[in-house]
Amino acid sequence: MRWLDPVRAGLDRAGAPVTVFFRNDDAGWADDRLEALLDLFARHGAPIDLAAIPEALEAPLASRLRARRAATGGSVGLHQHGLGHRNHEAEGRKCEFGPSRSVGVQRLDIVRGRRLLSELLGPDLDPIFTPPWNRCTPDTGVCLAELGLVLSRDATAAPLGIAGLREVSVSVDWFARRKGERIAREELGARIAARVGEPGPVGIMFHHAVMEQEDMSGAEELVALLADHPAVSLRTMGSLASEGVGHVEDRVT
Repeated sequence: MRWLDPVRAGLDRAGAPVTVFFRNDDAGWADDRLEALLDLFARHGAPIDLAAIPEALEAPLASRLRARRAATGGSVGLHQHGLGHRNHEAEGRKCEFGPSRSVGVQRLDIVRGRRLLSELLGPDLDPIFTPPWNRCTPDTGVCLAELGLVLSRDATAAPLGIAGLREVSVSVDWFARRKGERIAREELGARIAARVGEPGPVGIMFHHAVMEQEDMSGAEELVALLADHPAVSLRTMGSLASEGVGHVEDRVT
């Protein structure tokens, strides 16, 4: 667990509570791995937010997720992850809500996805939208602002410049890469430690569907540290969004 030494040291130096949340994408895929990750968080009494793919989430899993949410007092957050997690771009980076799609088409997909999830999750569905691959356009932001939804992307994404659009974004990717190669665990620890020392919530992103046992073991080490450290406040994205914590786009860029 030496890879966590910089994180522990950063938390020990923290002069104020460090807010941390976890976002796990692609609920609806690889249910067995998702349940294993949820069991991991439950062992440590830690909250986690799930970005659910509307066209992939099925009723049995939705029922189990709602039961987990109820059993943990709302510590399992549930929100929308696109519509079908499909790439619609013929060129460039993958994107479901990209530049090739009009604002009208995007809005229809967002509304359709929310309707599908509402039928499965009811009032347990949080008003948050995570676009697949963490990518979207200003048109997407316009739709979300009009629909009263909070956007979650990667914190490195350029501001969309949409008045009133709230964002609660992740800042650390468990599967971060450099030049196509996944970074070493020690560098991941250094990145988390760096974020601990900066203002704003620390959002850590998982993708359960591609997490092997080594990833689960490392994730448990991290969650155990954060759940037990007195300087850490573990939160759900929904609670942060409701308090206006995070980034709010109130200007046009």
